[in-house]
Amino acid sequence: MSPMSYRIEDDSLGKVKLPAGAFWGPETQRAVDNFPVSGLRFPREFMRALGMIKFAAAEANQKLGLLPRQEGKAIEKAAREVMSGRWDNQFPVDIFQTGSGTSTHMNANEVIAFLAARFLGGKKKIHPNDQVNLCQSSNDVIPSCIHIAAAEGIRNRLLPALAELEGALRKKEREFDAVLKIGRTHLQDATPIRLGQEFSGYASMIRHGKKRVRNALPHLMELALGGTAVGTGINAHPRFAPLAIGRIRQLTGLPFREAENHFEAQGARDALLETSSALKTLSASLTKIANDIRWLASGPRGAIGEIRLPELQPGSSIMPGKINPVIPETLIQVCAQVIGNDAAITLSGLSGNFELNVMMPVMAHNLLQSISILANGVTLFTRKCVRGITADRERCREFVEKSPAMVTALSPKIGYAAAARIAREAFSSGKTVREVALKRAGISEGELAVLLDPWKMTGSPKKPKARGEK
Repeated sequence: MSPMSYRIEDDSLGKVKLPAGAFWGPETQRAVDNFPVSGLRFPREFMRALGMIKFAAAEANQKLGLLPRQEGKAIEKAAREVMSGRWDNQFPVDIFQTGSGTSTHMNANEVIAFLAARFLGGKKKIHPNDQVNLCQSSNDVIPSCIHIAAAEGIRNRLLPALAELEGALRKKEREFDAVLKIGRTHLQDATPIRLGQEFSGYASMIRHGKKRVRNALPHLMELALGGTAVGTGINAHPRFAPLAIGRIRQLTGLPFREAENHFEAQGARDALLETSSALKTLSASLTKIANDIRWLASGPRGAIGEIRLPELQPGSSIMPGKINPVIPETLIQVCAQVIGNDAAITLSGLSGNFELNVMMPVMAHNLLQSISILANGVTLFTRKCVRGITADRERCREFVEKSPAMVTALSPKIGYAAAARIAREAFSSGKTVREVALKRAGISEGELAVLLDPWKMTGSPKKPKARGEK
């Protein structure tokens, strides 16, 4: 590579060699050299939030008379381009870096300063610290970025995906209300339920999950902007935070506000822990639902096979005709990743030392990844699996009639011990409970029909009408 491929710049530590075409400056380059760890970068959502804060800050500083209009407008334009993602290739710093995120913050300051100077035709130099970073610190900007990115991701992507899934499950609840099947506890036969009742439970889990995620939003609405280095607001104009945050509210449509206590807002990351905990609980719910659905579809001959899933792709490289439940399996893997991310976020949340948490980049990476992959995974599950589920009504009915658990309804009439003997005989002989009870229980066929009516066992006084049934 020729010597002209590089340029030399100075910072407070001395000279730094940078790629000639790089928009960033010496602080970014030192971070690139210092942290060649994972190849992971901050996601688009974070960079949008970072550009947004720089835009709002430049606008606020002009209103306060701290930043000349010409330079301020150039910074605004550059920050807008960072928001849009146009220059994401100019942000090379690894996720695993200084725990405050200062390296990526200075990367943004340097890139925006470079772009702003270029917009001014190179006639004026824009300083990344004195102008782009005016009234700000990494210690209040980076936590604010995480809050903005997480809140936007939840509002714009995750909650709509969950609403779509809940709607699909509610539709299956109604569609399957007339499908009688055997219940299962401890993986063993239990008393009958309707398939629609089973799906109503899944829909309710998603509804509760949405509420838990929404409940985390109010604390994400608190932004640390204005606290600067340690929460005291040193070097920030007292009106800076209200002005900048007001603009962020307009840009996002979300009710962001200045933190109630800047020392909490910078020394702790409890809002992120709360959000991640809600995502972890949601992941546990989704895993239960996805596992139930793949078990209910298992077989199709050698296992349960009460429902059928859409056939999306061949399932085996060696067994022709095999179809696997690939979408539920994908969602389960997503949920496992989110639960692992929560562990990392929890450990990171323990690292609030005095006036700053020093694990913010890894918290940002894990939380924003959890929001993103959950939104994607839930959408796939809804559209490629849940919507296409059908019921094998005959198989469901067959399991009900053959199950020894049907004897439960006889217990109040003949007693627990006598009912247990009938259940054992029915299982060992291969006969139905109805057949054995007619012979052993001393109950008339008419009364037995009433007692062993499976529809009543599901809480329905009579058989619900199936779709299209008059």
